[in-house]
Order: sequence, then C-alpha cells, then structure tokens
Amino acid sequence: MERKIGLTTLVIVSFIVFSMAQAPAVRAQEGQDAGACSKASVAGTWGFTTNGTVVGIGPRASVGIITFDPTGNLVSGKVTESLNGSITDETFSGTYTVNPDCTGRLSFELFDLSGNKTLTGTVDTVFDDNVREVRAIFTSAVLPNGTPLATVIIADGRKLFK
Repeated sequence: MERKIGLTTLVIVSFIVFSMAQAPAVRAQEGQDAGACSKASVAGTWGFTTNGTVVGIGPRASVGIITFDPTGNLVSGKVTESLNGSITDETFSGTYTVNPDCTGRLSFELFDLSGNKTLTGTVDTVFDDNVREVRAIFTSAVLPNGTPLATVIIADGRKLFK
C-alpha cells in the first residue's frame, strides 16, 4: 500500500514539476505576442465612438470611421458628432505612431464639410485584443485661432476588417 501511495505521489509531483517548467515558455511567448504592435499591425479601417465633455461648452459624443495606412497616416476619417446637442458631420486627417508596447499617439486636424479647419488635436492610444481594439483619451484640442480647449473625452474603437 505504501509503495502505491509513493508511486502515485511521485507521478503527481513529476507532473506538477513538468507543468511548472512549461509555464515560463508560455509566458515568454505571450510576451512576444504582446509586443507585436506596429504601424503595419494597426493599418486598416476602424469604427469608433467618443464620449465626454468639452469643459465650459458641454457634452460631446461621436461615431466615426477611420483608416490607418501602414506608413503612419490617418486617411479617410469621417465623424458625426454632437457637441452640446448640436450635430455636425466632419472629416479629419493626420498622422499616428505606434510603440511596440501597443501605446501610441494620433495627431489630427478636423474639418467641416466645406473644408474649413475646426480643430487640431492629439489622442493617446492603447491597442489591445491582438490589435483588434483601441482605447484612447484626448490629450489636446486647439481651435484654429489658437485657443486651447479643456476636454475630458475618451474613445473606443474596433478594427472592422482584417
């Protein structure tokens, strides 16, 4: 009976040791995948929403679509927004950066449908879910006359196509 218990214990301990020895290799592989962000991996068409407040003006929400090219440009940006209840359609363009840790920054110019610049801004980003989702916060917003706006605006986006 003692021999069976000893043999069973040895098999269980061996299995646990083998399993633990494999865990660092799995974590290392996950770490490599987590550091795979680049302009090329972000490139594509994304849908997004924003929600928040322009301090002193009122609530802001939007829905839009954006295309990132693999060289760091924002192309084909379109957005419908509500600012304090006023609805407008606008377009935007700009540039973006992506770091290996999946953080990044977008710099953009927003235009009304007549082509007049309405805003210049930056957004800090984090790409997650294997670069299928993005989370962001507006870090600056400046009117064409140079007046900065205080904002509390966040964004969420999802890649539409692989």
